[in-house]
Amino acid sequence: MKYWRTPLDLDRITVPHGEIHILKDRCKGCGFCVEYCPKGVLAISKEFNHKGYHPPEVVKPEECVNCNLCEMICPDFAIYSVALPPAPATTTFR
Repeated sequence: MKYWRTPLDLDRITVPHGEIHILKDRCKGCGFCVEYCPKGVLAISKEFNHKGYHPPEVVKPEECVNCNLCEMICPDFAIYSVALPPAPATTTFR
């Protein structure tokens, strides 16, 4: 998303990033994590797990903000997110 102005506290705020891990054989393919991801990081894969369901897959890993919503909403505890170390701050003024 592109904004027409730069926030005043841009130099003090860092956006968290996360890495999503999926336990594919535990998933039952309900799709809750895909539906409720605020950044659209997940999608239903075309492959099957051992149970015969389509587990989710990470399609945009750089967009994950480690909100842990996928982890909280999964009824089978088949997905979790790990916080990544913060990236160095880069200030760009337009």
